[in-house]
Amino acid sequence: MATTPNLGITLLAQSQSQKELTVNEAFTKLDAIYGGGIIDKDLTAPPVSPSAGDRYIVGASATGAWAGKDDSIAYYFNGGWRFITPGEGLFQWVIDENLLYVYQSGTWGQFVEGVVSPNGATTGLSVIEEELTLSGSFKVSTITIPNRAIVLGVSTRTTQAITGASSYDCGVSGESNKFGGSLSIALNSTNSGVIGPTAYYTPTPVRITANGSNFTGGKVRIAIHYITCGVPQS
Repeated sequence: MATTPNLGITLLAQSQSQKELTVNEAFTKLDAIYGGGIIDKDLTAPPVSPSAGDRYIVGASATGAWAGKDDSIAYYFNGGWRFITPGEGLFQWVIDENLLYVYQSGTWGQFVEGVVSPNGATTGLSVIEEELTLSGSFKVSTITIPNRAIVLGVSTRTTQAITGASSYDCGVSGESNKFGGSLSIALNSTNSGVIGPTAYYTPTPVRITANGSNFTGGKVRIAIHYITCGVPQS
């Protein structure tokens, strides 16, 4: 039967019987692509107890019911997994990372807002964030300042009142207060840690350091604000 050229949706045939099957299949495929955010993009095996409508981007070297479906969109429906092969330029929001990804040149990559040259060089403006649960003398972020990023600053918000320490510093290893020193431990206190644009040449985590005494509790959300310079692709 004839299908659409991009999404591969089966078209109705003249005088076709049981038209509802073809129509429902089309609706299901559209729902699989546009039905909200992707839960995760790095799993290599299906979750144990999925719910109807759950969507994932299949990770590399997938196993089980996802075997051979790397980079596909996996969609759970009617007790089984269905798969969509992404097309060039497809965007998907990944919920667990709070990031937008685009499928380009056969792979998923984080979408960076900015400009693109005729040969694929990019100037991008981006921000990534993480909430850190504090304990001990310091806490190091999982997210990092990317290699060859130009950092504009790191901003913070105290999302749970901090205990133990009298204040905290935000910086990196060797420069503990680069993005702010003696910052408030009170709930919802904030700091915009703007610096002169600074280039980093290796992935660099952010460090939150306790002042006075060690952290015994509290949470701080950090956001890294930076510019990227992507090389020409041809």
